[in-house]
Amino acid sequence: MESLAQHSDLILAAVMADIAIVLIAGSVLGRVARYLRQPPVIGEIVAGIALGPSLLGLLPGDLTHRLFPVAARPFLSAVAQVGLLVFMFGIGWEFDKKLLRGRGRTAAAVSLSSIVLAFALGFGLAALLYPHHSYFGGHHISFVAFALFMGAAMSITAFPVLARILAEHRMMATSVGALALASAAVDDVLAWCILALVAAIVTASGPGDLLQIGLLAVLYVAVMALVVRPLLAAVVRRWAHDRVPRRLIVVIVAGLFLSSYATTWIGIHAIFGAFAFGFIMPREPMKVLRDGVKQPLDHISMVLLPVFFIVTGLGVDIGAISGYGYLELAGIILVACAGKLVGAATPGLLAGMRWRDAGTLGVLMNTRGLTELVILNAGVSLGVLDPRMFTMMVLMALVTTAMTGPLLPNAPLRADEPVPVGTPESRMAGSGTRV
Repeated sequence: MESLAQHSDLILAAVMADIAIVLIAGSVLGRVARYLRQPPVIGEIVAGIALGPSLLGLLPGDLTHRLFPVAARPFLSAVAQVGLLVFMFGIGWEFDKKLLRGRGRTAAAVSLSSIVLAFALGFGLAALLYPHHSYFGGHHISFVAFALFMGAAMSITAFPVLARILAEHRMMATSVGALALASAAVDDVLAWCILALVAAIVTASGPGDLLQIGLLAVLYVAVMALVVRPLLAAVVRRWAHDRVPRRLIVVIVAGLFLSSYATTWIGIHAIFGAFAFGFIMPREPMKVLRDGVKQPLDHISMVLLPVFFIVTGLGVDIGAISGYGYLELAGIILVACAGKLVGAATPGLLAGMRWRDAGTLGVLMNTRGLTELVILNAGVSLGVLDPRMFTMMVLMALVTTAMTGPLLPNAPLRADEPVPVGTPESRMAGSGTRV
């Protein structure tokens, strides 16, 4: 009995040491990425991949398994899930209908066009790739689920990463930047809806089960909009005047996790519950809620999300990609870029934008970042992606995000140059969400 307790203590100690390693590696490579004029998330994703089998695992002594033993990984996954749900709450919170004011039609056109084209190209590419990724571990992957998921994964634009890039390039107040941010906000909501549909199809055992999931999802949305949102607004009005009391934070965090539990129970994944709860969260009083709720939760997310990167990186094995796999990877990156670049630039041109501005809009909408990793991990948990496809899709997310900054026409800030206080850029860059 004593040896069992000692073994449990050693596992927990390994988890704590692993978190420390992840935080240090993510911080160091995040600063390197910043120095290279890339979002910190690029360095943190690379840190996760480097600590996995793609780099550290190639060294003698099986260092990846020594540092991250199999027994510790479920605990790391649990920590990563908490950070991920808090992050998804923040994404839902950041969606602001004011972004669409004066540009709603154009933003909707850009978003719909980029999603439709990216989804169609992703679906077509899935037809070519499916014969090589239809089985994994004796489990048959449905073509419909695989193709729908590929389409959804190609459709994503990472709203928080895009906001950070716009702030650092002083483009937040420009017409192109404002349109890109508004389009990305619409894009994210639509893409999450598509992924929710994919999750429902994958988890349903038949037409009857799918119908049940659909009805429960509609009921969930109705309850969130008609019951939870008014109650939450009333609680905020009653408790949050000049500061946020502890009991309000407890209510919000408990609501976040209960909402995630509800969507998991329905069959459409926990991340949708976290996103939905953030989406219905009251925004007023803005400064009180941002200082007392949003920023503290963002800080929690900022600490825990690097653990999500290492959990992701442990599933990425670049060495497993063969010669033909590199052709698949090239096709994935090409389709991902074409869908967003052409899909976003075309409605911009039709709306009267210059070629240069329309091209910039397409480049911005091609940013995927952390949001793509969230979707890819959902694909793995749903059994839609095998490890090789997961690796290639993670690399696609890395490439499409890293190429955004260098392709923008105006020069970025220096790595050590602060964003001027009081500007729209400083308010977005200082929102607390580390991307």
